[in-house]
Amino acid sequence: MGERVSIGPFSIIESDVKLGNGTSVGSFTTVKTGTIIGENCQIFHNCTIGEIPQDLKYTGEKTFVQIGDNVIIRESVTINKGTAAHGTTEIGSNVLLMAYVHIAHDCIIGNNVIFANLVTLGGHVEVNEWASIGGGVLIHQFCKVGSHVFVGGGYRIVQDVPPFILASKDPLEYSGINSIGLKRRGFSQKKRNTIKKFYRSYFRSKLTRTAALEKAENEFSGDPNIKNILKFIYSSERGII
Repeated sequence: MGERVSIGPFSIIESDVKLGNGTSVGSFTTVKTGTIIGENCQIFHNCTIGEIPQDLKYTGEKTFVQIGDNVIIRESVTINKGTAAHGTTEIGSNVLLMAYVHIAHDCIIGNNVIFANLVTLGGHVEVNEWASIGGGVLIHQFCKVGSHVFVGGGYRIVQDVPPFILASKDPLEYSGINSIGLKRRGFSQKKRNTIKKFYRSYFRSKLTRTAALEKAENEFSGDPNIKNILKFIYSSERGII
């Protein structure tokens, strides 16, 4: 344990755990072996962090949970450690996990991500930086959510959600770009317009998605945000919403 660490009543911190400076743990919380938690994190009550995966392929191998700095974990959150497939469940810094969130084995959560109440992740899910996921969203195993995405509450994610967009409806679909979030994070009007232009071509035009990608590679070849989107789409294994 680092300096200025506080642990509430009836909480259990097992061996082989690291708690960074200034981190607090509430009451009735269990932090299991193999958990590494950074500095100035706030872990509230009745949480379980680092428990073994809910995966029948797990055979007791030594795996981990890695949590960054300035992470807020609200009541009754559960975070499972990794399996041999990846080894670690990873959560970045400046993340907010609201009450009753579940993060399964081998998930990778980027910096500045927000999960509202009851968000549930299957195994091997990746959520990139600055994504915000609404309450009650279910994310299928192996799905990926791009950076700066906003997903409305109560929906299911069963395919990959590309960067910078708003996603809603059932089945989940593109509902425009995340203009407010991008503006807050310093994306200029010109950059937002370029992103919107790409997605209009990809999702809303009469072009096939393959043709839209070929067009984008020619039209936006020097734009780093479009390169980010193209890289995400081309690397998708579950397909794009």
